[in-house]
Amino acid sequence: MPNIHAVPAADLELLRKIDTPTICNVVELFDIRPRSSGYMNKQIQACYPKLPVMLGYASTATFRSAAAPCSGNVYAGLSEQVASFAELPGPAVVVFQDLDEPVASATFGEVMCTTYKAFGAAGLITSGGARDLDQVEPLHFPCFAHGAIPAHGYCHILQLNVSIHVGGVMIHPGDLIHGDRNGVTTIPNQLASAVAHACQEFMAAEAIVLDYLKAGKVDPKGYAAAMKGCKERIGALAAKLKKGM
Repeated sequence: MPNIHAVPAADLELLRKIDTPTICNVVELFDIRPRSSGYMNKQIQACYPKLPVMLGYASTATFRSAAAPCSGNVYAGLSEQVASFAELPGPAVVVFQDLDEPVASATFGEVMCTTYKAFGAAGLITSGGARDLDQVEPLHFPCFAHGAIPAHGYCHILQLNVSIHVGGVMIHPGDLIHGDRNGVTTIPNQLASAVAHACQEFMAAEAIVLDYLKAGKVDPKGYAAAMKGCKERIGALAAKLKKGM
């Protein structure tokens, strides 16, 4: 596994308190990637939307299930996979790219999720399917998938800790991943601490508009002034963040 930029535990804790759309908004201010990249598309949906934020470092794998493997099965690769979690600087988020087109079966179920949680993983994402949804729900283990499929087919893991493509995003081992009911985004590891500390300031800027609207007496002129104040504050925040890069 490549050398991974570790984010201080205190900053990870701050990021867990922020919703994923706000994370996306703040990452945009650094202007280091197009605004239409870095987050997963609508194919990746939360299986349990009421669970709190999922945050961790990507533990990547490729997966197939349409045809039998040459030897072994998905469980044969689990021991090696969970052992590799120790190479990450914090909790793992297991990320699978299902290579079958179309997807043939579920990537995960109760056994896999129970295993990952026992070894400290923060959640799971797959471009394929989910199953055992009722059994996994009590684990309070965030999962994201393309949909549900009841069978596991000829499920097997092909490669571990390689770069993969999931939900329109290239994911590398150790990438920092943030997800909630709104979807999943990556946070550039080297910017994660700055993002964590900027979110409150960004939300305070948005509050200029929201507080005005909630006050009960609105007019176009007052609304325009509130929007201007919000925009100016976000602009100042963006300038500060870029200067600190």
